[in-house]
Amino acid sequence: MNKPARPAPKELKQNAASATVAEGLELAIHEHRLAPGTKLGEDEIGEIYGVSRTVVRSALQALAHEQLVQIERHRGAFVAQPSLREAREVFEARELLEPRTAHSAALRAVPEDIERLRRHIEDEHAALAASDSGRAVRLSGLFHIEISRIADQNTIAGFIETLIARSSLIIALYWRRESALCESHAHHALLEAIAANDAKQAEELMRSHLVDLHSALDLREKGAAPRSLKEALIGPG
Repeated sequence: MNKPARPAPKELKQNAASATVAEGLELAIHEHRLAPGTKLGEDEIGEIYGVSRTVVRSALQALAHEQLVQIERHRGAFVAQPSLREAREVFEARELLEPRTAHSAALRAVPEDIERLRRHIEDEHAALAASDSGRAVRLSGLFHIEISRIADQNTIAGFIETLIARSSLIIALYWRRESALCESHAHHALLEAIAANDAKQAEELMRSHLVDLHSALDLREKGAAPRSLKEALIGPG
């Protein structure tokens, strides 16, 4: 039986460069440095990262697969803009999946898991103290993803991770109560319930937390105008 051909060194280098570009763009999207609707010009991104258009195109295709980027024929690539309907559906799906995941996580959590969750909350508070709401949103999402991993339900965890990625874009577009980011008692209460292995309480707390987040969306408003790629990715010149 013939063995599959190994990628050539040049291909491996391009793959690594593409992954680096994709990670940089993804982080900028999740931290709201790149707003929904921002045009992602291949030439500009290539110049910022010092890579070819081929590498950039591969990175954009990867992000399109994750639904973070929308590629339009003859127009190019843009940070995705979830519709009002999708915003509702994403949070309704989270309200269905995550309470049961919190229930399972509470039954399985060990001290090391609790410590990781505690560090997530501390990092989130530090971001809020620094007035970095975009980073706080990303860290909040990671807190929820960590709970799904503790639950040890890989298929559901994958769904939740995708939904949370979409939630970051939805929050950037439709968030109307930024003070909700500071409502840290919700994550603290979840942490305590999971630490106590109180599955029923963890499930109820997660459900009410997600309903509250959903209520903080204004599904009539639009996000701010996109900023420049260079400023979003590497800061002001």
